Amino acid sequence: MIFSKLFDHTNLRPYATTEDIKKLCQEAITYNFKSVAINNANIEKCRQFLSGSDVLIDAAVGFPLGQSTLDTKLFETRDAITKGADEVDYVINVAAVKDKDFQYIEQEMQAIVGICRESDVTCKVIFENCYLEEDEIIALCQIANKFKPDFIKTSTGFGPSGATIKDVQLMRRHALPEIGIKAAGGIRDLATVEKMIEAGATRIGCSSSVEILKEWQQKA
Repeated sequence: MIFSKLFDHTNLRPYATTEDIKKLCQEAITYNFKSVAINNANIEKCRQFLSGSDVLIDAAVGFPLGQSTLDTKLFETRDAITKGADEVDYVINVAAVKDKDFQYIEQEMQAIVGICRESDVTCKVIFENCYLEEDEIIALCQIANKFKPDFIKTSTGFGPSGATIKDVQLMRRHALPEIGIKAAGGIRDLATVEKMIEAGATRIGCSSSVEILKEWQQKA
């Protein structure tokens, strides 16, 4: 694996301007990142800015709260794909997990993974672990094992805390080997990235990708 391709180079700020998104895309091309992770309103801008490159567009669905209706999330997923998204990161309905309504979580995951699979688009399921107990994270891993999204993801980066080594290890223990683990939220240096990879992460989502890659290059 090329180290730079571990990164979803991220700008999900609600106030990100067109210039900010252009800069994000230019950095992703320059540093050979896997994707740019952006809000859906910026998909078509990214298509323009990334034209001719192999950098993917990673769209956030139900972001950051996960509290949209299922119909809304399904529409948003299809709309993101139609507009040019290559990957979709959707936020589960955390309240349904807290209610132990795992039937709803299954319905949601099956439907969104299905849409992505039909379009050959990578699907990542955001758990938002900062709100969950260990048994709830395990239950979500078991549901993921049933519907097999491409990745399960720790966090949005908008909760009270982000990725932790403990959570990545837990997800890796309970998810099938073919399901990737995306660590995101609060990852700002190379040492943290290396710990996340050691714990089982196979994709890193962060806005500090450039600084981390430079740190890696200096170390190499």
